[in-house]
Amino acid sequence: MQSQAIAQARLWHEAPAFKALFLSVLTLAFLAVQAAMAFARPVSLAPLAEQISPSVVNITTSTVVEGRTGPRGIVPEGSPFEDFFREFQDRNGEGDRPRRSSALGSGFVISEDGFVVTNNHVIDGADEITIEFFSGQELKATVIGTDRNTDIALLKVEAEGPLPFVSFGDSNDARVGDWVIAMGNPLGQGFSVSAGIVSARNRALSGTYDDYIQTDAAINRGNSGGPLFNMDGQVIGVNTAILSPNGGSIGIGFSMASNVVARVVDQLKEYGETRRGWLGVRIQDVTQDVADAMGLDKATGALITDVPDGPAKKAGLETGDVILSFDGVEVADTRGLVRQVGNSAVGATVRVTVLRDGKSQTIKVVLGRREDADTAAAATPQEDKDKTEPLTKSLLGLTLTPLTETLREELGADPEMDGLAVTQVDEESEAYEKGLRAGDIITEAGQQKVSDIAALEARVAAARDAGRKSLLLLVRRAGDPRFVALSLEE
Repeated sequence: MQSQAIAQARLWHEAPAFKALFLSVLTLAFLAVQAAMAFARPVSLAPLAEQISPSVVNITTSTVVEGRTGPRGIVPEGSPFEDFFREFQDRNGEGDRPRRSSALGSGFVISEDGFVVTNNHVIDGADEITIEFFSGQELKATVIGTDRNTDIALLKVEAEGPLPFVSFGDSNDARVGDWVIAMGNPLGQGFSVSAGIVSARNRALSGTYDDYIQTDAAINRGNSGGPLFNMDGQVIGVNTAILSPNGGSIGIGFSMASNVVARVVDQLKEYGETRRGWLGVRIQDVTQDVADAMGLDKATGALITDVPDGPAKKAGLETGDVILSFDGVEVADTRGLVRQVGNSAVGATVRVTVLRDGKSQTIKVVLGRREDADTAAAATPQEDKDKTEPLTKSLLGLTLTPLTETLREELGADPEMDGLAVTQVDEESEAYEKGLRAGDIITEAGQQKVSDIAALEARVAAARDAGRKSLLLLVRRAGDPRFVALSLEE
């Protein structure tokens, strides 16, 4: 045995060719292992797409639109040809009869008993909602509840058996660079899959409770309300908006984070509405100059600029206080505070630590309900409102005027559409750079409808009060909608 080992040792030392052969075999074995590991990874997204597709749905809405739908203003009123043209329109199915307008969107099933999540703007104002499943089955849906602030709606369908569904994942686990899949009904083309990565996180567009995941997965009109999946087949976002100079996808899409959506859905399912906490203060970020003047070690917290009637005033919070912590959590900025308050339970007693006159103190506040406060504010008459509001006004680089019947006709807008018509755009403004032009119609600001200049000014003020840096506008051009975010910095 010993002689055999000695012989092998001699062979190793005396035969270079043998050593080379041995090393080559080892190298080939290593490469083979690497190749096997590579092929063990998924080379296609098809298995995942097949797994989750049955839970994704197409949504078609139908709305009755009243009023004249045909051409108007062909002849002057009182003209002897007026009756002739009216008869011509009637013969061609036009005239003053109501008509149905349809819209398309996407959604996804979150329970086997038929709860469906989508965007609020997909079903807003709809008289009839039809859900089409991947199998081709169609069911009528009813609205359980909606939330304009996050643009989320919860629907319900009644099926004969259990439905395929997907669950929410933790959007906080999503990392920039992670692969994601967007599914939906882009441009009405039916079930479609697009893939990309998480481009950024914690994006804020204009809403108070915004927490968007930015992705370069292709998102177009019709994708609204559809899910954004991680590679585990979990929903980490709801596809909501795109930024685009031309209305098409350029790889900048936004999905509302699932952690926000899940809380909203739970409340809609339980109450049919949202119930967010309300502190009752107006705030702004603490700048370095403010921090230096108040003796703060760093520019952090939320500076109270106004304390209207509400929970904060009742508890003793004052203008000039700097909120350092809320319910035991350090306040970094206004955005974080607003979101934390909104996620708190209505009626909860929380500890708010503030800096006042160079000293910190803790005040207990019983939170109110944000929705009740908003309703009361809307019902309060504006005594200072100018009854003779100017016909036009410049704002955000845009010259705006409320839609009139004449303007609707000129712009080809729906007779029932409300909004602000853009009559002029400052060519040196951000609005011009982002593609807004005269003839565009702004129908929403901050995910709420606007019908007059006062409403838009109120949304601008609310966004600034909430510490937002931009305002999301829903702009329609020739009937096609797109979202445009304009900076609020003056």
